[in-house]
Amino acid sequence: MPIPALAPPRDCHLPNGFPPVSLSAGMDLSVVDLSPVPRDGTAADAFANTVETAQRAEELGYERVWVAEHHGTAERIAGTTPEVLLGHLAAETDDIRIGSGAVLLNHYSPFKVAEEFGALDALAPGRVDAGLGRANGSPASDSALGTDRHVQNPDEDHREAVEAVVSHLYDAFPDDHAYADLSIPRSGAGPAKPWVLGSSPSSAEIAAALGLPYVYAAFIRPQWAEHAVETYREEFEAGALPGGVDEPEVVVAVNAVCAETDEDAARLRAVAEATYERLRRGEVGPTPNVEDAIDELGGVPDPTPASLDADEWPRALSGGPKTLAGVLGQLADRVGADELMVQHTPPDHETGLRSHDLLADGVGLTPR
Repeated sequence: MPIPALAPPRDCHLPNGFPPVSLSAGMDLSVVDLSPVPRDGTAADAFANTVETAQRAEELGYERVWVAEHHGTAERIAGTTPEVLLGHLAAETDDIRIGSGAVLLNHYSPFKVAEEFGALDALAPGRVDAGLGRANGSPASDSALGTDRHVQNPDEDHREAVEAVVSHLYDAFPDDHAYADLSIPRSGAGPAKPWVLGSSPSSAEIAAALGLPYVYAAFIRPQWAEHAVETYREEFEAGALPGGVDEPEVVVAVNAVCAETDEDAARLRAVAEATYERLRRGEVGPTPNVEDAIDELGGVPDPTPASLDADEWPRALSGGPKTLAGVLGQLADRVGADELMVQHTPPDHETGLRSHDLLADGVGLTPR
């Protein structure tokens, strides 16, 4: 997910009369998986785990499963090439939507990205999401990827890249355009559905201007979630691009882990919080186990309260099934989210699967 630098946003609230949303009323729930490398494991183990995560999510009734793109930290996160992993997931799943969270457009040609998602649509007709984002990595990884970190106007550059991908996907270039005769693979059921992903108001502005659905990464910048979504809703232009939506469509991605009790879940949340502190210090390495994470934090984190204050949006959430479902419902209500997407940092794969099982039960997903 992208992490642009912007001025702090103004205080904001949803317009009066905005309809409340409740997870118990049938809101969709989805999963994003980073393909973490298990302790003493390899990328092969990580990808096998991602396949199992996707298959279990499909059985449980989750709406979609997305995979991510991270560079230069493959000893910890194997998810570097979502377009490759999605081809495998297409063959290993049946009807759950699959997509990228995100493919990083600042590294690639829009035409090549459109070709990749055209091919994915042909492999999984009618169920592919093209999640489009941007992010800079380390100077070394950006250089190795051939990425210019100093474009004159990053926002305008990204908007043009997103528009180009969508125009290729939907064969929407004007007849006199240089790319009008280019074609991409198609299934006949697609094309892939484009989404704009981000963690700032600038990504919200781009999604709104292009009339595309929007995913906000609240696990990166939770304090800006309400402002970014409000910006998207206020500036949304329906019909700006083919593949767009008639009304604003919002997914909010959160870091959340579920266990049998609130106290057990708080212990698991220590792993996410310790990992975040390590990343802030510039440390990379395997995910800590629960006890090491608790030692690093100086104790077990307090359980996430069942009722959040109006200005409270924790970076990481935890709870038993009932508590966590209620907390997610509160956050969804604040921004009028159509769907929540769960990202988590469990100490091991089996714990992560169990978290998805319990949350599905707490929210009341309908198994496939």
